[in-house]
Amino acid sequence: MAKKKHEEHENHERWLVSYADFITLLFAFFVVMYSVSSVNEGKYRTVSDSIKAALNPVNSTPSSRLPFAVGDAKPKMINPDMSSANEPVIRRMKEIMKKIHPSLALEMPDIKIIETGNGTIMISLPESILFTSGEARVRPEALPFLKSLAQILIEMDRHVRILGHTDNVPIRTAQFPSNWELSAVRAVMVVRIFSELYEVPISHLSATGFADSKPVATNDTPEGRTKNRRVEIIILEKSLTEETLDSMLPGNTPPAQPL
Repeated sequence: MAKKKHEEHENHERWLVSYADFITLLFAFFVVMYSVSSVNEGKYRTVSDSIKAALNPVNSTPSSRLPFAVGDAKPKMINPDMSSANEPVIRRMKEIMKKIHPSLALEMPDIKIIETGNGTIMISLPESILFTSGEARVRPEALPFLKSLAQILIEMDRHVRILGHTDNVPIRTAQFPSNWELSAVRAVMVVRIFSELYEVPISHLSATGFADSKPVATNDTPEGRTKNRRVEIIILEKSLTEETLDSMLPGNTPPAQPL
């Protein structure tokens, strides 16, 4: 007699498995949403950048097979040589000064260009290049030189300080009661020529008179007094403020480079 097959009972609770999976996924979804809503932006960017770097590696071949010493290159990166950026400018200034008017050629040895390590340039001009003794009117022979210099200042787009200096011999005239007025007016006259005649931005210019308070030589000899009667044009490095002037004043300057 054949055995009767057991009838298979239909499982009516199978839906619970799918329901449990759905609830688990829904819970995970809300956990993720909550995590994103309270994410730390800094950590998120760090993780994001790391993922991008891992998915998009940059393959580059070394530019040199020689060993690279980090310690040797570090000082150059921290303290870059600013003078190299000014070399073309100084070269042009020297070329301009070599073409100076014949009547001013005798004063060429007294023109000095001083460059500091922070990129600032100072041009020291003797009184006789720009002015007649005791006067503040710029000599016509000096205008072509100032025009060429103004073109360089416009190209460089830097702040420029004009400083007037005198010797200690007193001056008492109706126009200049003392050397303070003479030095200040001379500096202002150079500023006005740069701005009004040759279109150097006035916002980049300033003038200061020091009279005989900042000598570069002794006032006890005629030669020393001649050196002290001068106008200094200071071209500040772009990233520096006018406070850099303090380090450029006599006594704080590096050795000059005569032309």
